[in-house]
Amino acid sequence: MAPRASTEAHWNRFWTERSDIDAVYPTDGRVVEHVQSQGPVQGQRILEVGAGSGRDSVRLAAAGAVAVILDYSLPSLETARRVAEREGARVLLIRADALRLPFRDGAFDVVFHQGLLEHFRDPRPLLRENVRVLAPDALLLIDVPQRFHLYTVAKHILIALGKWFAGWETEFSIGELERLMRQSGVRIVGRYGAWMIPGLFYRSLRLVLLKTRLARLPLYPRPLPLITPLLDGIRGAWERTPFAYYTYFVIGALGRKDADRVPSPTA
Repeated sequence: MAPRASTEAHWNRFWTERSDIDAVYPTDGRVVEHVQSQGPVQGQRILEVGAGSGRDSVRLAAAGAVAVILDYSLPSLETARRVAEREGARVLLIRADALRLPFRDGAFDVVFHQGLLEHFRDPRPLLRENVRVLAPDALLLIDVPQRFHLYTVAKHILIALGKWFAGWETEFSIGELERLMRQSGVRIVGRYGAWMIPGLFYRSLRLVLLKTRLARLPLYPRPLPLITPLLDGIRGAWERTPFAYYTYFVIGALGRKDADRVPSPTA
């Protein structure tokens, strides 16, 4: 039996079924926040690879960036087009293969992706192509699922049963992610993590109710007096420990292209 894979057909179906973009969990601004933490984006040439809804690129375009959104799924690009029109932002939409980017070397000041790297059994060719189109000292941001999370267990059960929406997916520890990026020709300049809010139980219940049409829960539950502030306080304290990176739902790393290093084809 052929190994499971994440294919264009999976994503065409995903974005066709999710025409209501407001019913899809966003990145809650973390990608945009960390790109902007590295400096103003006004006039910066920014590429989002495997963009999905393109919401992060639209926000960066609204802040003055020259934003390019690339995906191989037409329904994904159509979703990004609607988001851009709704927000009044100008973006360039390109349908292409992430492993063969149709751009010259050094074309971009920022390249980023969220929810993409984990769908490649060998992520190194994708990362080398990301780095190729970066200008010297330009920024690469990668956002992925964190390995040691209950979500990972549930995901692999569904993959084994052939029920995972994307066919196949993996995950990373923060050390693995940073090592892959360094091997691809960047020096690490930052890292971050984010919790799953709302949690896995609420998201799973919401999805089941939607599929069975029994009820429709909002994306986010109403805050609970005393309990929600208490949980926020606990998370804030835990974030200040080195163990937080092994409990986050997603993690991200930021790197700058090393102009003096050429990535090895076998790295």
